[in-house]
Amino acid sequence: MDAYDAGSAARHGPDEEPQDAPTAVAAPPSPEPRTGVAALSLRYQIGAALALAVVAIAVCVHIGMVFLHVAPSNTVTKQHGKAIDDWIYPEFEQNWKLFAPNPLQQNIAVQVRAQVSAADGGTRTTGWYDLSAQDGRAIDGNLLPSHTQQNELRRAWDFFLATHDAQNRPVGLRGALSETYLRHIVQLRLDRANAAGDGGVVERVQVRSRTTNVSPPQWSEEQVSDKPTYRVLPWWWVPKDGTGGPGVTDAAAVAEGGAR
Repeated sequence: MDAYDAGSAARHGPDEEPQDAPTAVAAPPSPEPRTGVAALSLRYQIGAALALAVVAIAVCVHIGMVFLHVAPSNTVTKQHGKAIDDWIYPEFEQNWKLFAPNPLQQNIAVQVRAQVSAADGGTRTTGWYDLSAQDGRAIDGNLLPSHTQQNELRRAWDFFLATHDAQNRPVGLRGALSETYLRHIVQLRLDRANAAGDGGVVERVQVRSRTTNVSPPQWSEEQVSDKPTYRVLPWWWVPKDGTGGPGVTDAAAVAEGGAR
């Protein structure tokens, strides 16, 4: 044993430690395969970058055009209003305003009355039925009001106003359609209220709107009239079968109707 130790010391020297056996060198990890755009060749990478740039520019231009369309009148919209309108209409039309410096400050109620042929052969005219007030009572306190209660009558009246002039004459091809739509709605409301009574028949209907200004707050110095204004439409004949086009108006009804 001593001879073995001596021989080992002689090979390494008196002050040298025995050296460990050499370790194996680990091979470098293989690179992960490229994915996505990086996997494309340089030519296709340039093409993809250009396509993304074009899409980003188009999105920015579209957002800017929509913003200018709904924004209040300014220098840019005054100088380039036609270009903005050409971009927006008709595909991206906006029916609301981002900023409303003067929102609607009126209450508009749609009302209807009917001329009824009674069972005894006489005729009578009913009082005005406030259809908007009926919808308001149905919505008040209702956690889940129907779309019909909220929007049917209001949208029908807006549709009529958009397709008629101040003398209640139709403008464009949709004027007759708006009259038919509005007449059907008021007919259903009158039938629901049994306006004709037992044995009676509704011969004609007349629609009007009652507009009142909303009172300004106490701190405002604005002065508005508290008197309601009316827009009275001509009498419309109701078709016997309940279908057909817009109600026919007679000469006396046209003279009586109109904006007041």
